[in-house]
Amino acid sequence: MRNKDAFSGYHPAINFLYFALVLLFSMCLMHPAYLAISLAGALAYDITLKGRKAVRFAVIGLLPMAALAALVNPAFNHEGATILTYLPSGNPLTLESMLYGVAAAVMLASVVLWFATYNEIMSSDKFVYLFGRVIPALSLVLSMVLRFIPKFKTQMQTVSEAQACIGRDTKNGSVFRRAGNAVKIFSIMVTWSLENAIETADSMRSRGYGLPGRTAFSIYHFDDRDKSALVWLIFCGTYIISGWMAGGTYFRYYPTTKGIVFTPMTVSFMLVYLALVLTPVILDRKEDRQWQSLQSKT
Repeated sequence: MRNKDAFSGYHPAINFLYFALVLLFSMCLMHPAYLAISLAGALAYDITLKGRKAVRFAVIGLLPMAALAALVNPAFNHEGATILTYLPSGNPLTLESMLYGVAAAVMLASVVLWFATYNEIMSSDKFVYLFGRVIPALSLVLSMVLRFIPKFKTQMQTVSEAQACIGRDTKNGSVFRRAGNAVKIFSIMVTWSLENAIETADSMRSRGYGLPGRTAFSIYHFDDRDKSALVWLIFCGTYIISGWMAGGTYFRYYPTTKGIVFTPMTVSFMLVYLALVLTPVILDRKEDRQWQSLQSKT
């Protein structure tokens, strides 16, 4: 049976290393070309994973947030040599502050999208597998929190719908009536959370959590495919970091905008970065072709 996503089938260490690299570069490389590549790669991967849901999230959720972030910077930051006009407060509105605001908005949007794809690929089981032996308590807490939040949201929706069926709706009626119904729902959720915590503790105790010499079963194995992916990620990361340290990704916004001169070497850094961010999408398309080829033969 075909997996939902080819990259999610790789070893958790490969998944984590990939997201660590793209998140690091997305936050540190402020050149407009790198920001555009990061945003395009994150959006493409998110669409690959979630389809129309990702597009709806980008339009409804990310676009207003990015627009707000782009407007906030020139409203409060007045650095820059190119003055376009003056605000009613008397402070100058500069071209550089507007460009930096757009760059910061793109960076924020790409980071949010990368974290959205991270949550789809890096499950709590993978996180515990990677860090369970190094930081067992912290990894367990983080995995439980990541699991509890969507579970709490689902349970709250179920409780709200059940309460609405018996006339305790939080959307209709007077303000006091809706507030009273909301308090009842909140009380139910607090009780459910406490019961869930007790059940989780009993389950962990019955499975030997905290006992010395306890073994753990793992379904993850580092095979040749993962070794090839590791070599690729190390190459991309080393190449981009070397270009970063050599000034091949430089771009400044203040006091005037100034960036690198496009040469074969600086363009190569961008192409390697593009290949890095598109790696999961390329792997998924490759698996699609292989799957279609197998189906055509049967």
